[in-house]
Amino acid sequence: MSKNHKRIYLCLAHMSEEGWEQKYIKEAFDTNWVVPLGPNVNSFEKELEAFVGQDKRVVALSAGTAAVHLALIVCDIKAGDEVIVQSFTFCASSHPVTYLGATPIFVDSEKDTWNMDPKLLEETIKDRIAKTGKVPKAIVPVALYGMPYQIDKIVAIADKYGIPIIEDAAEGFGSKFNGQVLGTFGKYGVLSFNGNKMITTSGGGALICPDAELWQKVMWYATQARESYPYYQHESIGYNYRMSNICAGIGRGQMTVANAHIAHHKHVQSLYEELLSDVEGIVVHTQPATGEYDSNYWLCTITLDENLEVKGQETAYKVVTARAIGGATGFIHTALALHTDCEPNANVEAMRMGLDALGIETRPLWKPMHKQPVYKDFPAYLNGVSEGLFKKGMCLPSGPYVTDKDVMYIVDCIRNLIVK
Repeated sequence: MSKNHKRIYLCLAHMSEEGWEQKYIKEAFDTNWVVPLGPNVNSFEKELEAFVGQDKRVVALSAGTAAVHLALIVCDIKAGDEVIVQSFTFCASSHPVTYLGATPIFVDSEKDTWNMDPKLLEETIKDRIAKTGKVPKAIVPVALYGMPYQIDKIVAIADKYGIPIIEDAAEGFGSKFNGQVLGTFGKYGVLSFNGNKMITTSGGGALICPDAELWQKVMWYATQARESYPYYQHESIGYNYRMSNICAGIGRGQMTVANAHIAHHKHVQSLYEELLSDVEGIVVHTQPATGEYDSNYWLCTITLDENLEVKGQETAYKVVTARAIGGATGFIHTALALHTDCEPNANVEAMRMGLDALGIETRPLWKPMHKQPVYKDFPAYLNGVSEGLFKKGMCLPSGPYVTDKDVMYIVDCIRNLIVK
């Protein structure tokens, strides 16, 4: 790592320069609203409703995962039901399905957006009906790295079979399709405000609801499903999923810079596209040029040709990883083997290791859910796209702290790690 260069992290939260986050947090302490409700929560939800538009209602929650879970519950998903989930995603898209005893049915991606393949989606629905006699109970497309999915086609298919859509827009805050914000096309939309997202509440998420009636139902489940008695009466199982007033104060401050953050990510993406355009063997993934897509480029991603030779790739996967990598929280469960049956190519791992040694955090793409051991016995409808991308792709730093100078340094390091 250059002595004159800071360590560059993948995507860190960035507070507003005016310090609005501290103002709202101070107000919460001063008024003793240090609880999972309060003025900041109410105001944050209203600001989110204005941001997403379409006359939607929003419930602020403790995590994006909680939002997926509650959306499934209010869609009446029960044990034995099947839910179609994009395979190329983070586990939070699929784990809540299993919380309910339901079965995730994984669908592979298409090449342009890397998101759920509409053609394969309909084939999956037809096959599940033929095999089980039942229609899947929900569809969960994912805005991978902020890239919009082909929501027009997915909606048409879902409507044809009467299946509700739960949009996982956790990575797609502010991304749009045909000018409409992701998370507002389906019955429900999921947002995340984790510490590495487009805006953050340190941890947290939200569920976009279609109307006031379903908003109230989600709110009820999120607050332990308490009945309206002067004492605690519970006739259904609820959850402690409400966002705290402190976290919501951070979110309110973040809303003042949300559009600036999105613009910055798009700018960083354009720099990578420009500076890596002449590097043979590396392709920067970009949105389709058909006009409908408006990605927030939460993370900028590249693919490496399998024949591209990178310095150090002969030693890749020689030592078991012993520290947190790629968004882990500082604790990892030590691996028992050097290899799995599906892993990034050696040149991708060598590039990650080489950049890490130079002070640049990168990570592989999400490992498809159908290749996760915990899901090995679940149905999957595949075309090879997500596995192929996982083997050759990686994410580059793109957050608000990443400057133009940082991007030039990163690209120079990439160039220098390629064997000429």
